[in-house]
Amino acid sequence: MVNVTDGYGSSVLGYPRIGPHRELKRALEAYWHGTLPKAELLAVGRDIQDRQFSELAATGLTQVPGNTFSFYDHVLDNALLFGAVPRRFEPYRAELDELDFYFLMARGRPDVPPLELVRFFGTNYHYRQPELDADTEFSLHPEALLAEWDRAFEQNIEQRPVLLGPVSLLLLSKAGQVPGATEFDTLSLLDKLLPVYEQLFEILAKRGATCVQLDEPAFTSERTPAELAAFERAYQQLSTAPLRPRILVTGQYGDFGPALRILAASNVEAIGLDLASHRISPDDLAEVPGIRRKRLYAGVINGRNVWRADRHVTLEYLNGLAKVCPDLVVSTGTTLLHVPYDVLTEYDIEGNVADRLAFAKQKVGEVVSLAKALTEGPSDRWRKRPTEVHFKQKHAVRQRVYAVTPDMRTREPYEVRRKAQQEALNLPPVPATTLGSFPQTDRIRQARHELGQGRLSYDEYRKRIEAEIEATIRLQEDIGLDVLVHGEHERNDMIQYFAELLDGFATTHFGWVQVYGSRAVRPPILYGDVSRPAPMSVEWIGYAQSLTDKPVKAIVTGPVTMLARSFVRQDLPLHETADQVALAIRDEVVDLERAGISIIQVDEPAIREMLPLRDVGRHEFLRWAVGAFRLATSGVKPRTQIHTHISYSGRSEVVDALEELDADVTAIVATRSIEWVLRALKEDREGGHGLSHGVGPGVYESRSARIPDIDELDESLTAAAEAVSPDRLWANPDGGLKTRHYWQLEPSLRNLVAAARRVRRRVLAESED
Repeated sequence: MVNVTDGYGSSVLGYPRIGPHRELKRALEAYWHGTLPKAELLAVGRDIQDRQFSELAATGLTQVPGNTFSFYDHVLDNALLFGAVPRRFEPYRAELDELDFYFLMARGRPDVPPLELVRFFGTNYHYRQPELDADTEFSLHPEALLAEWDRAFEQNIEQRPVLLGPVSLLLLSKAGQVPGATEFDTLSLLDKLLPVYEQLFEILAKRGATCVQLDEPAFTSERTPAELAAFERAYQQLSTAPLRPRILVTGQYGDFGPALRILAASNVEAIGLDLASHRISPDDLAEVPGIRRKRLYAGVINGRNVWRADRHVTLEYLNGLAKVCPDLVVSTGTTLLHVPYDVLTEYDIEGNVADRLAFAKQKVGEVVSLAKALTEGPSDRWRKRPTEVHFKQKHAVRQRVYAVTPDMRTREPYEVRRKAQQEALNLPPVPATTLGSFPQTDRIRQARHELGQGRLSYDEYRKRIEAEIEATIRLQEDIGLDVLVHGEHERNDMIQYFAELLDGFATTHFGWVQVYGSRAVRPPILYGDVSRPAPMSVEWIGYAQSLTDKPVKAIVTGPVTMLARSFVRQDLPLHETADQVALAIRDEVVDLERAGISIIQVDEPAIREMLPLRDVGRHEFLRWAVGAFRLATSGVKPRTQIHTHISYSGRSEVVDALEELDADVTAIVATRSIEWVLRALKEDREGGHGLSHGVGPGVYESRSARIPDIDELDESLTAAAEAVSPDRLWANPDGGLKTRHYWQLEPSLRNLVAAARRVRRRVLAESED
């Protein structure tokens, strides 16, 4: 660690890891398809690691993080570092080498479901959730971590190894499904886990490591007294280990809350605070007992958004913090995993917007520059403030938002709508459908690329998309689905597609951000007032509907999800920006209805994802989020059926908010946790609250290669019918099918239809009795 007498330190808490040009994505997918040897995949990973720590050291950072690379997911990596292999995977260990066994847990195969994919603390990143049981034994497997450490050390670069903290590792895990086993609390394994961390500490200390970083993001959420007590016990033990490096504990993604006082009172040497997400005044920080003797990693640079920091305001704030904590390191609030690599690769973002952007490389520069200014004072070039950016404003958009009335967020009562929709749609009980996307074929990706390059006319592009839509409609008719979709073949991504067609958004060419594994997206940049110049999906969905007598469901991304999965402007309250987007989507929904579309799905998974991690602000967030959805969907007639697609939450206030959305049908991401979701829905119904409209709990995992059989789907649908009543039940997967192959998709959907028909026959037979 840097001595404070040499100046203030600088560091980041993590860095993007897919490669500046998505080298890892291409290598992974080539390996999975059998066209790249394992040795070459490993070489790509090693090259990304080595370039990263070399480049970070060359920037002038005084501390370089290590062990941040992953071939798929860092949470899974940490579980395997400590030997936490779920019991259900053990039979396959002998037949696979280490890397393929890792990918089995991450990706699964037709006969083995992967670990559950779970969103990571309100970010766009997803992790594979470790599975633990009461008999889990931990053991240390540090070979990859130590190999990277040694390569850096050979270049005279001392890394700060980054680990997921022991308490967050347990809290982010789930209880594995062990036949006959009783339920248990994953935190009960803490006493088994801590000695293995101590074992790793000893190895690192003997290797020459002076600091290790333990990330405890679980403690920026609300935690019970028992969980806080476990946190305190963990760091009392780890901080008194006989041989260890200094310990840095970070609280990324929000307010560290009570955990800050616990750490300040412990023997832990350093604490990292996400001051970009939750700014603490120097006076309030000074009130924390013991904080003055800690090294403070001041996370003033935002690791989750792409706007440059105001360096003058930030430097003034850092000077105040340094008076409280003289041993100060300027840092990012979170890992930079959530932002793209380099803004300088973007060549057509409006100049006054581009000038205010900072991707990962630029954020490292901000950290180094602030630390130098804090030590030496601002340089001459600091005297000139950056040019004031005037975000794009439209008077008509602002006036339209101000003119919104409560009536514009209200539809006819549900029972009135339900009757009108039954007459208009004439759907059978337990109708079977999907939630939107079908596989993106290579020929469609190529057509989209050629259109963007100007090598394909729009008329020819339209013909190719229409051919794909027709094939998708015919396949669904043959499978026997009751409500069809057009397949979203024209869409590169559910967010980017709409962002490209809305005013107020900028999109990037190379701004890739990892979602999980080889999956990456380019989040749009919302920089100005939002409006819709022209219809966005009517052409494609209207064409699909013209091909069939069955209803074709339109899929539109909701306003809250558009915000959650974009880099959002910071000069306007989120609720006002949400209403701007909602009004644009409202126009689209009304145009779809006019084009003869009778079912419209407005996807809002981010209503759950954006929920503040702490109680403060949750009520206000849910209020405006629900209001934005209702504004987007309340312009249609009662006979038009509004669907939504959400991530389920057992929190009562979220369930209440989902009910207040007033969607006619709510599809739920629930597959891998369907048992507790159905139990919660049943308890809600018996308790007199919960979802009272149509419900489609996802009965198979859309992101898994596994093909569910008919009996399994029948069992899930039957349980769902008992939980929500069969007259409100829909049969669907838990998400879009974009990432699947047709050889996986077709049998899965045929089995879904067969299972739905079984349940339907039983429902009809019971009604006749």
